[in-house]
Amino acid sequence: MARSRPEPVQVVKQRRDAAMSALVHGVPYINFLGIEFERRGDELTAILPFDDKLIGNPMLPAIHGGVTAGFLETTAVIGLAWSGLWDDIESGRITMESLTAGHLPRLPKTIDFTVDYLRSGLPRDAYARARVNRSGRRYASVHVEAWQDQRDVLYAQATGHFLMPTRDE
Repeated sequence: MARSRPEPVQVVKQRRDAAMSALVHGVPYINFLGIEFERRGDELTAILPFDDKLIGNPMLPAIHGGVTAGFLETTAVIGLAWSGLWDDIESGRITMESLTAGHLPRLPKTIDFTVDYLRSGLPRDAYARARVNRSGRRYASVHVEAWQDQRDVLYAQATGHFLMPTRDE
């Protein structure tokens, strides 16, 4: 019996990048804010590139609190969706062709989301990472941290609870 060779790492990386791009760019609000995601191993970092339209208080200037909340919630939702999406792609439940054609899986729905504003968001790029505390078939709990210049100096953090889509949806 012949053993099948594992796929080249470039093929796996391209498939993961295409899946992430389809997921992120399929949501108009994410495109409006300009949020991108970068993968490093199993770690997903959200990036909010600075733009003047993100300023809420031009006297400081500071990033608008609603933008910060949207950035954190987007990071949580995409982090949750990505954790399940990759397994679905590898198992064949979702094909890359369907993703790139715009047939995206349903995203988790927010039950509640609490943001802690720790300091003003400065007029520069921001970064965030989500940590899934619990993810079951119907419910998930996520913690998100956002920073700008130094990873250890947070400007906001949030905790959210989400209703997970069923496999039938």
